[in-house]
Amino acid sequence: MSLNAQVADALDQIAALMELTGENRFKVIAHERAARVIRDLSEDVGSMSPEELQSVEGVGEKIARKIVQFREEGRIDELEELRAKVPAGLIEVLQVPGLGPKTVARLWKEAGITSMDELKRALDSGELESLPRMGAKTLQNIREAIAFTETSGERLPIGIALPEAEAIVAHLRSVAGVRKIAYAGSLRRGRDTIGDVDIVCVADPPDPVREAFTTMAGVRKVLASGETKCSVRLAMEGGQVVDGRGAGREVQVDLRIVPASSWGAALLYFTGSRAHNIRLRERALKKRMTLNEYGLYPLDDDPTPPQRRGVRPIASRTEEAIYTKLGLPTYPPEMREDRGELDLREIPPLVEVGDIRAELHAHTIASDGRMTLAELVDAAIERGFHTIAVTDHSKASAQANGLSVERLREHVREIREENARRGRTIEVLAGSEVDILADGRLDYEDEVLAELDIVVASPHSGLSQDPKKATKRLLRVIEHPLVHILGHPTGRLLPNRRGLEPDMHEIVHAAREHGVALEINSHWKRLDLRDTHVRMAVEAGCLIAIDCDVHRPEHFDNLRYGVMTARRGWLTRDHCVNTWTRQKLLQWLRQKRQGASG
Repeated sequence: MSLNAQVADALDQIAALMELTGENRFKVIAHERAARVIRDLSEDVGSMSPEELQSVEGVGEKIARKIVQFREEGRIDELEELRAKVPAGLIEVLQVPGLGPKTVARLWKEAGITSMDELKRALDSGELESLPRMGAKTLQNIREAIAFTETSGERLPIGIALPEAEAIVAHLRSVAGVRKIAYAGSLRRGRDTIGDVDIVCVADPPDPVREAFTTMAGVRKVLASGETKCSVRLAMEGGQVVDGRGAGREVQVDLRIVPASSWGAALLYFTGSRAHNIRLRERALKKRMTLNEYGLYPLDDDPTPPQRRGVRPIASRTEEAIYTKLGLPTYPPEMREDRGELDLREIPPLVEVGDIRAELHAHTIASDGRMTLAELVDAAIERGFHTIAVTDHSKASAQANGLSVERLREHVREIREENARRGRTIEVLAGSEVDILADGRLDYEDEVLAELDIVVASPHSGLSQDPKKATKRLLRVIEHPLVHILGHPTGRLLPNRRGLEPDMHEIVHAAREHGVALEINSHWKRLDLRDTHVRMAVEAGCLIAIDCDVHRPEHFDNLRYGVMTARRGWLTRDHCVNTWTRQKLLQWLRQKRQGASG
């Protein structure tokens, strides 16, 4: 694990323990924010001075001192002091949905619960029934929440969650009275994984949509069915799951029913992120206004929420109107992470799905793909692409039927013939996804690579390599004159394989220097580069390729996940090679080759 990740985990733990011990809420938020900023930071905190650390937004003098202590001693005094006050097992208890820090603290102090096992035993024995405000229904909800936590496991990859959310939205949109409906939350922001699904709707009358939601196929438990909020646990089985990808998993889905007059405010609030919303509320207060999920209101001294007093909102019907009244542009949902977006007064032209005109990483039956060469080209033409690169695996990928040099040369000959037949319609490039060996050598000799139109170099093995060795390995590839694209650079797989952890700061600057594009692999199990790495590359002026790593026709549909990741990293069209014209793209590919031969 990188030092940044270790520091962020320590700060997150401080925040969690502070909650359990009843510390000031603002201190908790400060540590949570610092943890998020450090985790996303492009620079290595190990090489930053205390002054440089304090210049990072969200990291003040006190937190900077904690970071310095952690990197020098491997510990933080405050964290050790908090750990001494709180049983270690309570952190796991705090992860149970619906068990907030106040409830967990009560269970600890009033019932002696110090771990998940103790909580389960206490629930089974009935000893918690004597606690105030711990009735039979509350205790049953806790039991079911624990069961849900154990069966749902990690966060859901977006490729499972988004089709599910779209199916639910489509189902509810057909219900009588539903006027507006959309999914929100981290899903709308395009995060690579999500915890639950948030849906916002306007319905008049609300009863039909409430009934349709709580009785839809797959509902295993109705958690709430109120006037404005309904919550269910949904088993992802059958028709609502794409290709069975989520079968056997459960997810919590929340439906918020809001007035039409509050649609924009509710959508903004429930989209988040929490950190972005906090910054918006701070800005509103400075302008003598107050912002909540019902609207943007004038600020006064009455503590009663303005919507309850019939105060007319300044803006509420659209997100755009609220941002405008706050003196801000309307940030795309993918940018709403409090990563500096509120400092912008003009939104950069972020890449969109419709901008992508080329697929530069695709496989056929020659290796482990499911399409023939002709079928792949037909599919690319159907998508409106002007270029398709055929990049079957190299010989080291035996598990993927990688091509020997002889098979590769025969494959290249067939691709050239296909290109001659299709040239007026689409450019068909002869390439390879070449394995990066553990020491950074490529799987084919240079004389073989020189025969290709495009080289995508990717790591597939040795993915637990030491970070310094991983950095050296990838730098050697980037410096290779015949490499065009560094494919899925870390080799991670969601949710459990971390992949390589190189110094991405070095990687992106080397890629910029050598004109190599770093790939966002759009498959929902990869999304590698991840969003924070994309942002780092954008800031460095590095080229980015957004590819689908196509093995079968439906893999082209994963493009939207790659584009969401790109937008989260603020990628613009100009720096994405897949958006270039056919002529510009081919010129870039040839320049690399000419530079190598020169």
